[in-house]
Amino acid sequence: MCIFAAPAVAAGTTAGAGAAAFGATALPAAAFTAPAAVSFGTAAGLGSTLGLGATTAATGAGLFGLGAKVSNLFLASLGLNLGTGLLQQQAATQAANAVYQSSLIANQSAEDAFRDQQDGLAERLKETKKSKAQEKFAANIEALQAKGKTIASERAGLTIDILLADQERQSANFREAINQSVESASRQFDRDVKGLVAQRDSRRNQLTSNINQAYNQIPSLGSTLLNVATQGLSTYAGLSALA
Repeated sequence: MCIFAAPAVAAGTTAGAGAAAFGATALPAAAFTAPAAVSFGTAAGLGSTLGLGATTAATGAGLFGLGAKVSNLFLASLGLNLGTGLLQQQAATQAANAVYQSSLIANQSAEDAFRDQQDGLAERLKETKKSKAQEKFAANIEALQAKGKTIASERAGLTIDILLADQERQSANFREAINQSVESASRQFDRDVKGLVAQRDSRRNQLTSNINQAYNQIPSLGSTLLNVATQGLSTYAGLSALA
């Protein structure tokens, strides 16, 4: 079974490292999890996790000039957006791993089918060659018997020569027809094997494409944080009007 290289996931995710080779016996479970420090119920914990300081309602001043209550809402919004992004990233990683695992099984099935079909074609060609060899042997025996009968007939020398030459010609033509039949079967075997190889390779390429597409759907940690920051700015603009 050939080796498939599974695409590495974008920087910031660790699940993609587990899919290092398409063809491995098993794919490690995704190691990516949301940071334990993120707490959706505590605005102060979110602020600390995101590097914004432990600002709470008790400070009075709030965050970025916002009131304490609005600051807590802002941090809660950031935490929710971050948690959603991390969960989406983890779900995409798990989906990609599932595609990878199913592709391993499908590829092995394709390899097994290719091998079985190729063995079947080889066995059929072997039987054809064996049958034709028996036909050629029988033809040679018949030719020798006919030659013996002709010689035993005690006909005139010129007549015997003509008969023997005609019998030899017929025997040679029959042997050549058998040889051509064997060669034709061998050429057909080569064509059939090439068709099986093309079919297997097409299936393999489709599986590889499915894996690439699945892993490309995993957002990087950088893009997730950028999206959180963008949403945070939008939220900040809306909340600052309420402060």
